[in-house]
This record gives sequence, structure tokens and C-alpha cells, in this order.
Amino acid sequence: MAQVTCSFCGRNKKDVDLMISGIHAHICDKCIAQANQILAEEMKAKEDPTSPSFNLIKPKEMKQHLDQYVIGQDDAKKVMSVAVYNHYKRLMQKKTDDDVTIEKSNIIMVGETGTGKTYLARSLAKILQVPFCIADATVLTEAGYVGEDVESILTRLLQSADYDVESAERGIVYIDEIDKIARKSDNPSITRDVSGEGVQQAMLKLLEGTSVNVPPQGGRKHPDQKMININTENILFICGGAFDGITRNIGSRLNTRPLGFNSKTSDSNVDLKKENLLEYVTAQDLKSFGLIPELIGRLPVLTHLDPLDRTALKKILTEPKNALVKQYTKLFQMEGIEIEFKKNALDYIVDKAVEFKLGARGLRSICEAIINDAMFDMPSDESAKKLVITKAYAEGKFEKSKFKKLKVA
Repeated sequence: MAQVTCSFCGRNKKDVDLMISGIHAHICDKCIAQANQILAEEMKAKEDPTSPSFNLIKPKEMKQHLDQYVIGQDDAKKVMSVAVYNHYKRLMQKKTDDDVTIEKSNIIMVGETGTGKTYLARSLAKILQVPFCIADATVLTEAGYVGEDVESILTRLLQSADYDVESAERGIVYIDEIDKIARKSDNPSITRDVSGEGVQQAMLKLLEGTSVNVPPQGGRKHPDQKMININTENILFICGGAFDGITRNIGSRLNTRPLGFNSKTSDSNVDLKKENLLEYVTAQDLKSFGLIPELIGRLPVLTHLDPLDRTALKKILTEPKNALVKQYTKLFQMEGIEIEFKKNALDYIVDKAVEFKLGARGLRSICEAIINDAMFDMPSDESAKKLVITKAYAEGKFEKSKFKKLKVA
């Protein structure tokens, strides 16, 4: 019997994993893989380099998608939708004779903890067809000090793009906790502010657009690795932070009293309530907080997230696609148990979340404290088929929890 060999490379059938036979020829898996690679490169060469392969998503469609996951925060959602849409359009811009170059609009978001800054960015990532990553500013330090270099932000983007440099160069980066790198003091010091002002200065060129040598496996753990060059000119940066205490700067600028109501000397007739002071945040307030003017200038779009009131917290519990009530319903469904939350029980959970000022994250902690005993006992009880959470049940479980010992701020 004649031996079967690959008609392209001549390898024997026993030397390859797979051999596909035609009428008069055979081809092995290695030749198929190589042919596929050649085909992909040829197709890529024929494509128009000025038109990247993604669909242009309109701002309204993007906001409608965000509405399914994030309650309220219409201003922030509109700003982010427009910025991302313009980012798409900027990437699709073809060279013309008028020499008009669209500059990118990096965003900075200001909002209290638990109002949905990071969640907004995560929800946005679900519809984007460009590489997206979330980085944390708290671990960053100046080059040469213990911590991560600023370039490590792009390492995550590169990983998200599956190490495709061209794809990574049109990605979006969300930098969380940007307020934690604020200048520690206005007074000059003999010691360097390596995790504050030093990081801000290192980020300047990154945000504006420059070629950066990025370590593909992270910073200092692999010093001998080959660097990958990335141009940040087309990368959109979105920054977010709680900026705890910035309302004092806004209040003093607006001549408000410590309690938050406008003084008689104020020209404005608007009732400036303490809860809404973030609406009036400006670049000047960010500078007073500790961000250097050069960094603020590279983040031209400033938006805020409103503090969550009772109505918003109630909606967060029940309305979004992955609302807490829906999550617990799914968890108990997997055990064959039906769970029902009474309206007065939900109101009680919301009241406690407002009382402890923990934002949307507080809802989860309070729900866990109330339902934990049931989640422990009911999976073992075969007769258990339904759990009804009433206000009395919620109060009883909550009173026994560690939350009862907390003092309200």
C-alpha cells in the first residue's frame, strides 16, 4: 500500500496530526494553518487602512444600552456616549486637503463612591468593538520607585487587544481612582511626591499622544523582555475619581455657607444644596484639589455623577438587567427555591443604604446581611420551596448583623 504524504510539504501521514484527502491530492494540518495565515495577510493588505473594521454606534443607541445597566446619571452617560462616538469618527477620518485634524477628547468623571463610575465604564465595554481596559491609578509611581510604571496601563490594553498593536492603538482606557494621585501638598518639599504629582507628570505625554515602549508582561518582573512600541495618539482615556472633599472647594468658590445653602452675598438665586454641589464642579476645583494644570488641560471633557437618592437606589435594586433582586432570584432558582421581596422590605433596605451613605455598593452588603441565613440553611432543606422577604423579616435579620453596631456618620 502506498504511503500517504502531503502534496505540499511531503510530510508522511504518521508525522502530522491531521491529513485531509482530496481526489488526487492530500494536505496536512500544518500546511492548512500556513495557507490560512497567508490568506489573512493578503486580505488585510487589500483592505483600506483608513477605514477600520467596526460599526459606528450612534450616541443615542449607546446611551440606550447604558440605560439598561445604569440607573440615572443622564449627564455622564450623554458625555461618555458622545466622546466614544467621536472617538470612532476620529478613527474613521480620511485625509483631506483642508488639514483639519480632530483631536481626541479625554474625559474626567467626578462622583461620590458607589454612584457608578466604574460600572458605567464596564457597561460601556460591553458594546464597544475596540479594545477596552480598566486600570487603577493607586498603584502607579514614578519610574524607578516601588510600584507600577505609568506604561503598565498600556500593558493591560495590549492584553485586551490580544497583543495586536494596531488594534490596541485605537482602544479606550479607563483609569480609576485618578483622585488618589493628587498632589499631597501645595508646599514645596525636599522629598519627591513619587505617587502623586510625579505620576501626574509621567501621564502627561501618555494622555496627549506619544510613542511609548510598553513591557508586554508588566514592568519590572521581566527586565529582559522585548518592549512593544505603542502610539497613544488614537487611544481615548477616560478618568474617574471620588474626589472626596472637593465639595468644600466648590462651596467656598460659590460663597456658600458650611451647611451648603447660599449666603446673602451670593449673586445666584439658585438654591445650592450640599447634595448637588458636584453639578458646579470646574477645572478650577480640580486644580484646588491637587491635580496639576497640565493634566487637567489634557482631560478637556469634565462630567459629574449625581449622588444617589432613595428613588435611584430603589430602581437599582429592581430595574437594571443585573439588578440585585434579579441576581438573588437566579441564585435561589438554581436551588429550586422561589424568592419574593415585598415592597416594604425593599423600602427598608433603601432607607438603610441612605443612612449609611455607602451608595449602590451598600445595597449589596445590606441584602447579604438579611439573606445570608436563608442562603445558608435553605439549600440543605429539601422541603423549602419559597422565601418571602417582608419588612419584619428584613428588620429582624438586620438587627442581628454587624451593621447594627455601626455608627451613622
